[in-house]
Amino acid sequence: MAATRQKAGARRSSRRTSGLSSRQRSRLPTEKFAFSKKRKEPITDAGHVRNAIARFDQVEGVSDAERDAAWKRIRAAARKFGIEIDARGWRSLMKGGKTGASRRRARG
Repeated sequence: MAATRQKAGARRSSRRTSGLSSRQRSRLPTEKFAFSKKRKEPITDAGHVRNAIARFDQVEGVSDAERDAAWKRIRAAARKFGIEIDARGWRSLMKGGKTGASRRRARG
């Protein structure tokens, strides 16, 4: 019974989110992604910026230079949407895995 309630709640919440469809995502210019070469982590609104920060350490197959560039794009988007970032830099997001979660919190 609990699983049924969870599924129903997930369906309701997925309808409320302003997620991008695959068509919308494919039409976005590359500069609208944190990791532009891989087209990962869109940063088109405040919710997507928060998500990009939270998932920054999960992006695989990118160099430190690409992470530096992605972090700059994320910080610029965060300023644009009024999001305060507690992390001092992207390297602090990579430390500690799940225990580093308190440092990567974004407010706004």
